[in-house]
Amino acid sequence: MYLKMYVKQIMTRNVECIAPTISIAEAAEKMRDLDIGFLAVCEKDRLIGTLTDRDIVIRGVVEGLNPRKEDARQVMTPSVAYCYEDDDLEQVGKAMQQKQVRRMLILNRDKRLVGVVSLGDIAKASGEETLAGETLGEIAEAA
Repeated sequence: MYLKMYVKQIMTRNVECIAPTISIAEAAEKMRDLDIGFLAVCEKDRLIGTLTDRDIVIRGVVEGLNPRKEDARQVMTPSVAYCYEDDDLEQVGKAMQQKQVRRMLILNRDKRLVGVVSLGDIAKASGEETLAGETLGEIAEAA
């Protein structure tokens, strides 16, 4: 029997959020210090984008931006993949497949950032190994 699980049951709650005005270098240093490759970008208590280590390399380094002078807004991804904390885990896995993302930001119904869920989180969730594998397969095929 399938036991329905919700995102809030497995999400990581301590999501790092940066201002879009911090330098690319400061964002990279934060990633290094926290040993992460992904940051949410927030302005005035609202989620406005995401920044990955890949964004920094592809949009910053390759384009020759000065990481000490240019801000995170220059290299962030403004389109944000998100779902709600009370969404069904299976729905979120399918949304990750459709959007071809490996992590999804989690908002409460007031649209405030409350967490993040990754493929790893889904894989760890009891009984969801198949969903995580299917999701990763879909993302890998698209890449």
